[in-house]
Amino acid sequence: MSVTTTVSELRDLLDSENPPVVLDVRWALGDPHGRDHYAEGHISGAVYVDLDRELAAPPSPEGGRHPLPSTEDLQAAARGWGIRSGQPVVVYDDLGNTAAARAWWLLRHAGVSRVTLLDGALGAWRAAGLPLESGIPAAPEPGDVVLKSGGLPVIDADGAAELAATGLLLDARAAERYRGEVEPVDPRAGHIPGAVSAPTGENLAADGTFLPADELRKRFEEKGADPATRIGVYCGSGVTAAHQIAALEIAGFDAALFPGSWSAWSTDPSRPAAKGDQP
Repeated sequence: MSVTTTVSELRDLLDSENPPVVLDVRWALGDPHGRDHYAEGHISGAVYVDLDRELAAPPSPEGGRHPLPSTEDLQAAARGWGIRSGQPVVVYDDLGNTAAARAWWLLRHAGVSRVTLLDGALGAWRAAGLPLESGIPAAPEPGDVVLKSGGLPVIDADGAAELAATGLLLDARAAERYRGEVEPVDPRAGHIPGAVSAPTGENLAADGTFLPADELRKRFEEKGADPATRIGVYCGSGVTAAHQIAALEIAGFDAALFPGSWSAWSTDPSRPAAKGDQP
C-alpha cells in the first residue's frame, strides 16, 4: 500500500474519471491562521481541513492537546470534505506533510485504505510550476464514506512506558525538546524514560520529500528497529508522530501511535521525565 503520491501522479489523477478528494491541512504549532494561508493559495479543488477542530477532540489533561476525535465526529467531518466510499484521498500541507500526516493516519485508522500524502507537500507542487487557486470555495457535495476505528495500532501512556522498556519507543520531537533544553508548550521538559530521539524532520530530504525507503530503513535500524521489535511513536501532541509512522511504513516497519504523547505524559505528575541525549 503506497504512502505517498507524487505531484505528477496527482496532476494525472485530477484529470482522470475518478479524481481523488484533496485535503489541505494547513497547520503549524503557534500559527492559528491555517485557513487564511489556504485562502491565499491552494491546489484547485482542495478542501481545507481544520486540524484543531476536525482532526482532534477538545484538549484534556488525560488526552493531551490533540486527543483523537471520535469515529462519529471524524466520519461527519470526512463526509463534509466530500469523501465517498472507495474514493481515493490525497492529503498535503505546507510543512513537509508533518501536519497532513495526522489526517492520513486518522483516515487509515478509520479504514480508508486509499489515502496518501502528496510527496513534498505544497512546496513540490509550487516547484513544479503548477497553478494555485485563491479564495474560499463553496463546500463540496457531501460524501457518504463510512468509517470504523481500529485500522492502525494505538497505545496509551502505560503502553508507551512498556514499549520504552521492552521494545522501541521513538520520540519524534526536535532533539532539543527531547533533551529537555526547551519546552515551549507542555508542562514539563524532557522525554519518556527509555525513549529514543528520532526527530521527524530527519525523515525528509532537502526538498521536503520523504527520503528513499532504503535510507529511511537504515535510519530506523540505527535507532533500534528490526522486524521482531514492537515500535511505538510519540511527539508533542500526536501530530508529527503520525509523520514518523508514515516514514516507518515506507521503511517497512509497523508502529503504534501514542496519541496523548508528551502533552499528556508531562501533565501527569506520577510519570517520570528524563533529560539529556540518552534514553
